[in-house]
Amino acid sequence: MKTIIAACSQNLSGIVSLLLLIYLVFTSFWPISALYLAWIIFDWDTPEKGGRRLPCLRRWTVWRHFRDYFPVKLVKTHELSPSHNYIIGSHPHGILCVGAFCNFITGSTGFEEMFPGIRPFLTTLAGNFRLPVFREYLMSGGLCPVTRRAIGYLLSKNGTGNAVAIVIGGAAESLSCRPGITTLTLKNRKGFVRLALQHGAHLVPSFSFGENDLFRQVVFEEGSWMRSIQQRFQKMMGFAPCVFYGRGLTSIQSRGFLPYAKPITTVVGEPVTVPKIEDPSSEVVDVYHEMYISSLLKLFNENKTKYGLSEMDELHIL
Repeated sequence: MKTIIAACSQNLSGIVSLLLLIYLVFTSFWPISALYLAWIIFDWDTPEKGGRRLPCLRRWTVWRHFRDYFPVKLVKTHELSPSHNYIIGSHPHGILCVGAFCNFITGSTGFEEMFPGIRPFLTTLAGNFRLPVFREYLMSGGLCPVTRRAIGYLLSKNGTGNAVAIVIGGAAESLSCRPGITTLTLKNRKGFVRLALQHGAHLVPSFSFGENDLFRQVVFEEGSWMRSIQQRFQKMMGFAPCVFYGRGLTSIQSRGFLPYAKPITTVVGEPVTVPKIEDPSSEVVDVYHEMYISSLLKLFNENKTKYGLSEMDELHIL
């Protein structure tokens, strides 16, 4: 339980660090803030150039406790060759992307053992890398900004064997997640396909069964004033303010902000082979986008009854 509290509180550490550095400016310790500001200016572009990952962080014991709380499991269905680069589409977003984080950032589920020679990265909001101290933690774990420049660097200037995981549905998808609902925001999300074509990176679908079961969310109907506020906030800030709750600290019967202990199984599917086309047309992008969706649907339908869903459950793509 302490592990989950610590993992969830990490999202606040960047804001706390920022406030602390501002406070130090008005004290005799102001040189600390000045030196760190100089460091950030000097190091500003590092997140866009592969970051500064520390393999030892992936092996922290705390991540095994984090994995076992839910628990989280990784399932391999096909080989990934180290001679290629990959974009892994991660679905669904859920509230906190627990499956994507646990599998692609921590070494607790054995990604590097299952896929030898493959270095996993996970993309997140670029604004997170503007938060002092927190940016260092993100980079050390293998996270990078979800920008064309950062992803392009990993796919073209970092050798082969790179697998960049992108949570395709993003903030828009998080607004609709709730237990038992398998709806993805994907139909008009084609930028990742264009990037894959420009760099010749194969597309790999992945689906985390159980991701949407970790919290209960108040879902506001399309057209309602609350939904409108959420969507406007999302456009301005890059993330959506979800109204959700989980279990309490002392009892599963009480409400709080800890995720429910529900199993998450992330299945990594069959790669879609993608040629390198520096300037792909919209028609070509559409073709490979459809191929990716077909591969994702195949993965979902072949595994849904194994991991908590019924034969009648369908994957809806919006």
